[in-house]
Amino acid sequence: MKFLSPFILLTTLIVSGCAPDATVKPAIDVQQHAQHHPGEKTGACADPNALPSNLCAETISAAFDGKGVLWIAWVNNERLYVQSSLDKGSSFTRPVLVNSKPEAIAAEGESRPKIKLDAQGNIYLTWVLTLDKKRSTYVRFSRSNDGGKHFSAPVTVNDNVEIIRHRFDSLAIGKNGELFIAWLDARDIEAAKKAGQDFKGLSLYYAWSKDGGAHFYPNQRIATHTCECCRLATAIAPDNTPVITWRHIFDGGIRDHALVKFADWNTPGDTHRVGQDNWKIDACPHHGPGLSISATGIYHEVWFSNSPSHQGLFYAYSTDSGRHFSTPLNFGKTGASHPHVLALGSRVHVVWLEFDGSNNMIKLIKSEDDGKSWSQPEVIAQTAQSGDQPFLVSDGDKIYLSWKARQQNYQLVLLE
Repeated sequence: MKFLSPFILLTTLIVSGCAPDATVKPAIDVQQHAQHHPGEKTGACADPNALPSNLCAETISAAFDGKGVLWIAWVNNERLYVQSSLDKGSSFTRPVLVNSKPEAIAAEGESRPKIKLDAQGNIYLTWVLTLDKKRSTYVRFSRSNDGGKHFSAPVTVNDNVEIIRHRFDSLAIGKNGELFIAWLDARDIEAAKKAGQDFKGLSLYYAWSKDGGAHFYPNQRIATHTCECCRLATAIAPDNTPVITWRHIFDGGIRDHALVKFADWNTPGDTHRVGQDNWKIDACPHHGPGLSISATGIYHEVWFSNSPSHQGLFYAYSTDSGRHFSTPLNFGKTGASHPHVLALGSRVHVVWLEFDGSNNMIKLIKSEDDGKSWSQPEVIAQTAQSGDQPFLVSDGDKIYLSWKARQQNYQLVLLE
């Protein structure tokens, strides 16, 4: 079997350092300050006149619709495309362009476009637009209401439009078509700088829409002092409220994970700590968590840590809406990174990247009893080549590995 990608080990660390308005405001369309830095390509992928192909994408995001159709989103030459497949990834429709104007879209590592579909088959996309000032970004949004034939003009979701950081977006869709978009935001640290105050990390903000993205409620803050460079994970609880988890900066410079379950779409709940790794580090690990919630309300979370007492990858579950978690299971150790989890009924799958000194591997563990017991790790793919991180997707019946090797076609692998 061909393999997805090598992962990038943790060899580099970047040193870091209100109720909604009664009026629903339209999203802001901002296309200024964009920079254009195409990625390095070879062969056909280096030809700007070549037809767009997911072969040339660095990352691919995937989701199934309610009819079992697979949809993927990817970036080629500063343009975002969407394709669908009726045969579980064996063949795809012709790519459909989302953004008519090229823009510098973040599409590597822990930052990549997101794609979700609602029960009616409407398609929603978010991504990060890189601006001309270093590390400055906006969160962008587009939708299709005609089955992916056409997409709306992209709009900017962050209503703070300073040329600062708004990044690591996360997208979730409610049972009634509500849209939830969260991201890491620098507006509070910028305000603190102007006031001569100290502020660690960034803040976690969100916006939501009840009309399919035609309008968004004003941005609200979920938490302050988040880690700056780790992906977020979002899911919808059985009571149709958002749940979000992220790497947080706790007192004393501890960078462990936190979780918030919303009371309703306007009201973030209390912040709960997921694990007690006590990883004290004044840098960003570039390893965000994974989260999946079963239909029975069990929260399944995976994450990476490198504290003196907790090293590698960990899994834990919660049966009380994230207030408490089970004793973490250390399932991936030396050379393991970027875990992803998916729960389907009582079945739970976890995949991750691991390096053995010469080969890059995707490994898998499975549970049939809501995470209480687990199979032995198995290698489901390996290669010495580079590529993307592994993700899990489901058509509602089976679980699949979704992955992309560099300058190879997208692959969907049945795991059951």
